[in-house]
Amino acid sequence: MNEKLKEYEDRMKKTADHLASEFNTIRAGRANPHVLDNIKVDYYGTMTPVGQVGNISIPEARLLQIQPWDKTLLKEVEKAIQASDLGINPTNDGSVIRLVFPELTEERRKDLVKDIKKKGEADKVAIRNIRRDGNDAFKKLGKSDVSEDEIEELQDELQKLTDKYIKLIDDMIDEKSKDILTV
Repeated sequence: MNEKLKEYEDRMKKTADHLASEFNTIRAGRANPHVLDNIKVDYYGTMTPVGQVGNISIPEARLLQIQPWDKTLLKEVEKAIQASDLGINPTNDGSVIRLVFPELTEERRKDLVKDIKKKGEADKVAIRNIRRDGNDAFKKLGKSDVSEDEIEELQDELQKLTDKYIKLIDDMIDEKSKDILTV
């Protein structure tokens, strides 16, 4: 692949990866340890992700269990979860914290799908902005010693990359929407 295109493909890939990680944090009525990815707990003065202070397990489809390695962290983890926008109240039995994920209502599922589509659309706009940046950069090359045919070829390749990543994002949106709408 042309070196000039590599930078733009890397940026598009990062955009798609970002969307995938955002989709992982959306709760779909089933227990998913990734919903805890953005929750940090004060671990001896350092803000540490919950996943790094204990074991996270899924004993049942809608139950997430957190067992901190240090029992003194139970209250801290519980507070961090309550302060988050997760919308689930943790139960603490003195050795583990349990998160019971409620069944999603039809209305809530539709809201989540709208949110997914909005996030996907924002990332598709970001992909198109990367394409625009690339096309602008290629046009500036025309003022130097690069032929118009080469510039046109670069722009065609950039458009193919754009189409590839837009389709990837559409597929991710469809897959996550289907996942959420499945009862």
